[in-house]
Amino acid sequence: MARTGFCHHIGSFLLFAATILLIVVSISAPVINHISLLKVQMNDISRGSTPAIEFGSFGYCQVDNGNGHDQCSPRKIGYNPAAVVTAANIATSFSDAAEDSTKILTKIMILHPVAAGVTFIAFLLALGAGFIGSFTASLVSLIAFIITAVVVITDFILFHIIKDHVNDSKKDASAKYGIAIWLLLAAGACQLIGTLVVFFSCCSARSNRQRGVSSGKVDTAAYGHSNRHRF
Repeated sequence: MARTGFCHHIGSFLLFAATILLIVVSISAPVINHISLLKVQMNDISRGSTPAIEFGSFGYCQVDNGNGHDQCSPRKIGYNPAAVVTAANIATSFSDAAEDSTKILTKIMILHPVAAGVTFIAFLLALGAGFIGSFTASLVSLIAFIITAVVVITDFILFHIIKDHVNDSKKDASAKYGIAIWLLLAAGACQLIGTLVVFFSCCSARSNRQRGVSSGKVDTAAYGHSNRHRF
């Protein structure tokens, strides 16, 4: 069995880190109110507070809405962020195409926990020191990276639509990407680097093992040849 080196453990750690980051993204609002993919801030100074809407993977939260409590939507796959922004009188009405697009794209965010699960499987496979386990881990991790790349693209498209409508409106409000979307990007980077490190470390270990076996065979042959000469 080919043994992997220190670099392999770095790759395994990166896969574990990507798993944690994806879990955090998956439990964004409405699970954890102040972790969001997009934050819409309403600059209403007259109310003595700065209410905001935090959009997450499976819903949204209206934070600091003036009554001292946060109001969050039910947790579900797919919701309508355009309707939420319109109902809060933050932005002008969205076109039917824009609203329908955002509703569809929110359903793709189910891939956040899916990517986390696949990445964790890759991490478990990478814990094995063997060539087969490490090679399989790199393939599973590559699949996880592709899933994450898809959801990163869809998230940015989705929230770019909302962000542009809010920032282009004449209302006293502003929208910016939340910490969760940057954590999602970081998870993708960890997956990609971890995949490459695990793959090349297991291939390197395999190559070193084969060279070691070849050297052993040559030495044995030479030893046997010298014995025949002696006797």
